[in-house]
Amino acid sequence: MTESPADSGGSRVEDRAVRPLRRDAERNRQRILEAASDVFNERGLDVSLDEIARHAGVGVGTVYRRFRTKEELIEALFLDRLDSVASIADEAYANPDAWRGLVSFMERMAEIMEGDLGLRQMLMFATYGRDLVAVARQRNEPLVDRLVRRAQAAGQLRADIQQTDIPFIVFILTEAAHLAYAANPGIWRRYLTLILDGMQPARADVTPLPVVAMRPEEMEKSMRQTAPRHR
Repeated sequence: MTESPADSGGSRVEDRAVRPLRRDAERNRQRILEAASDVFNERGLDVSLDEIARHAGVGVGTVYRRFRTKEELIEALFLDRLDSVASIADEAYANPDAWRGLVSFMERMAEIMEGDLGLRQMLMFATYGRDLVAVARQRNEPLVDRLVRRAQAAGQLRADIQQTDIPFIVFILTEAAHLAYAANPGIWRRYLTLILDGMQPARADVTPLPVVAMRPEEMEKSMRQTAPRHR
């Protein structure tokens, strides 16, 4: 009986032909994500997919095959950034000193966001395209909360500080870095030192906070109402 191409391994040949294309597609996807990260870092989220394609060295059609819209591309980067934040929080929690762990989380987040405009906009305005504020809250809230609770249990952090205070302080610091970027982008470290002094309870007296900490839903609302409009 004559062997058909399928019987003689033709399907395996076809499989081998397909696999490199899949690898090429994944390489192109990673190249596009890296290029988008670079461009967003320098110029924020308002750049076009055409500009990202040029930076990646691929045709714009290749970009559209991987990501139908810029919002899809931003969402992919956003979720990747959430993974990075989670890793930073885990490393901070691994520090045996509760206070130093919390401080290291705040410092590292401010350092990263200081020079990354795209990341700052993604985390502060998680509403570009599909609303991802709730996703960010569900992923990050328990990680930051355990850093706060541990430092409070150790008597190293004021008892009236809430987990929403921590990302808000980081946002304030990165805004200070953004405002002073041309003159003194590291100025945020001065204000971090002042803030940290106020966060510690080891003082003769503690000034009562005039306003209660934002509830998680209030934090979401503040992020949505300040989100930039996009075309």
